[in-house]
Amino acid sequence: MCLEYLTRLLVAVIMLTAWAPASASEPARRMDTGRYVTLMPVTGPIGPATAKYVRDALLATNPQTVEAIILRLDTPGGLETSMREIIADVLASSVPVIGFVAPAGAHAASAGTYILYATHVAAMAPGTNLGAATPVQIGGPPTFPSTGQSKDKDGADRAGEGTKDAMATKMTNDAVALIRSLAELRHRNADWAEEAVREAASLSSQAALEKGVIDLVAQTPEELLTRVNGREVEVLGERRRLATAGLPIRMEEPSWLIRVLATITDPNVAFILMIVGVYGLIFEFSNPGTAVPGVIGAICLVLGLYALNMLPVDYTGLALVLLGLAFLVVEAFNPTVVLGLGGLVAFLLGAMMLIDTNVPEFQLSWTVIGGALVASIGLLALTLGYVWRIRHQPVRTGAPAMVGQPAEVLDWSGNAGHVLAFGERWQARASQPLTPGEHVQVAGIEGLMLEVRRTPGVAMGSEGRP
Repeated sequence: MCLEYLTRLLVAVIMLTAWAPASASEPARRMDTGRYVTLMPVTGPIGPATAKYVRDALLATNPQTVEAIILRLDTPGGLETSMREIIADVLASSVPVIGFVAPAGAHAASAGTYILYATHVAAMAPGTNLGAATPVQIGGPPTFPSTGQSKDKDGADRAGEGTKDAMATKMTNDAVALIRSLAELRHRNADWAEEAVREAASLSSQAALEKGVIDLVAQTPEELLTRVNGREVEVLGERRRLATAGLPIRMEEPSWLIRVLATITDPNVAFILMIVGVYGLIFEFSNPGTAVPGVIGAICLVLGLYALNMLPVDYTGLALVLLGLAFLVVEAFNPTVVLGLGGLVAFLLGAMMLIDTNVPEFQLSWTVIGGALVASIGLLALTLGYVWRIRHQPVRTGAPAMVGQPAEVLDWSGNAGHVLAFGERWQARASQPLTPGEHVQVAGIEGLMLEVRRTPGVAMGSEGRP
């Protein structure tokens, strides 16, 4: 009986513990109306995978159940096209989006600053920073627009640098217009935003709060929700008051598809996939029926081209890479040396030009380029070596292969007759009379007539037989 009561008491305690509040904030959870806040970590370089991750999450969000979305930012920047896609999706969101640079040590540099300015509420954790939003010029290091013409030490105008300055000015003005429009839309410090673009200025979390760049500083997402509770934001032209206190937070992790996309849209991975795909198809075409190289090559090539399609690709560089590979393939089947060297040069130049951006996270690694080049040179050397050895081996097929082979005389009259060679009956002729049954050697072939001779070193008997 005692054991039975103890068991009942234990069950009751467990049930009470399950229903009891775990902390002071839990009463709000017990009265949960089904609404919650989504937390989306945006880390690493901003690229096509990040843009798709944010877009899919915002489109799938139900305003009836999701009170707000927290974009937890920790990014060094990224591609302008992907950044603009994220900004457009945030501005079109039917749910308030809260930008939160966290945890301590995180930063929202370059593209991250623009995205933070686009969010309905901007927040940072202590120990974080933002800024350095100057657009990176394609084809060279970042340059700041000058107020006059560039001149050399002799006072002569430098047309090349003047053109570069004009391009930098154009890019910078466009970026300034974008970030100022976002600042004015969200009622934040537009002057500092322009300074971040023109002078690559950066701020700590506290300095950003003091300058009106962000709305608040919070340690954790839970504190952030408490601090923004009751704040009014404008969502699609309508004023909305946030009710976030005590709401549960649900993490929205990237799906496996987004992770795969993030992997293959790394320019180095995309480049390797394309190279593997091309060589896989080459092996399949040179050895029809193998199947495995062809299947793997086709899959890799499709994935590589899909990834390159999503990246800022210079199509001249892509054409040079493909042209170089084509030259190497032709060189493998028809060695000329010239095509091989031309293919290597075209391949190297194309790889250098392939990715049309100076964002470090989206540039091809010299290690990958060098590795692909060495692999191509190695494959070319192996192919040329194989062809060289084949060409210096004895001929094993056709008429030349018959010269020097043995034959047996079947019948003979004068200087002509028939012989048995390679299991077949052939017409033959010789410069001397032969006797049936005598073993001879093929000296040549003309049409369907064999030239034969006695086998060297075989002595003739008194009856003309060896």
